[in-house]
Amino acid sequence: MLAAMKGVYIVAQTPFDADAGIDLASVDTLVDFYCRHGADGFTVLGVSGEAGKLTEAESLAVAKRYIARAGGRPVIVGVSSPNLAQLSQLTATVMDAGAAGVMIAPASGIRTDDELARYFDHVFTAIGDVPVVLQDFPGATNVGMSVPAILSLVEHHPQIQAIKQEDLPSLNKITRLRQGGGRRVAILTGNNAMYLPLELARGVDGPMAGFSYPEMLSGVYRLHTQGDTDAANDLFERYLPLLRYEAMGFWGVAARKEVMRRRGAIRHATMRQPGPALTAEDHREIDALVARVEARSAEAA
Repeated sequence: MLAAMKGVYIVAQTPFDADAGIDLASVDTLVDFYCRHGADGFTVLGVSGEAGKLTEAESLAVAKRYIARAGGRPVIVGVSSPNLAQLSQLTATVMDAGAAGVMIAPASGIRTDDELARYFDHVFTAIGDVPVVLQDFPGATNVGMSVPAILSLVEHHPQIQAIKQEDLPSLNKITRLRQGGGRRVAILTGNNAMYLPLELARGVDGPMAGFSYPEMLSGVYRLHTQGDTDAANDLFERYLPLLRYEAMGFWGVAARKEVMRRRGAIRHATMRQPGPALTAEDHREIDALVARVEARSAEAA
């Protein structure tokens, strides 16, 4: 049951080879890398996973490879699409392949709570009894979902078992969702984990985010759940300059891929076009940020 989700759900990148083809071998090494560093589950084909640049066949191939390599860890697959037929078809296919559930955000263009309710009525009629993570990400969808609207969706659609909360400002919204009553669902935070310690204190069940040093995400989560909030904050702050650097949209994803390439998680840092290309100056900044992380980690060891 996704409603019981707790821990670190890595928002995973889609690896490409030097020619921008899907690199399934690097999916394997990337999953192994994430698992070594404390991943409890995975979210694939999200915005930062460059899902919008994949064909339907590629999306399915990537999802299946993550599921096969995850070793029983739950894999959530992003299926958001303005095309309801495509959304429902991909949902059925990945669930048949062993996904734990799917993640769905509202379609762009929705402006009222009534339109939001009607949209998800259509979605759940189309996909049936499938566990869903509701993605609240107005920065990508341009659709704002109020707390009452979210709670109403949860009440009317038992398929919604978790919320990925990445509206800003996030803290009071998390508190209001937690205090809203009704059926309990998991709440995980996105926002590139930029506010992770504060959001954990407000009651989220863990991060659903990506970072080139996933051991920070798992370490902060576990220290916080053990009650050592000072140590959790200290660990978080050690990585914060690099975390901020990776939080700058698709350019930040390019930087994240480059750091993971350097760490041996993937073979190439390729971004599929349209996408940013790192400059020599960018690489020098990454050199300095990675060196800082490694030095601070050595000092703390």
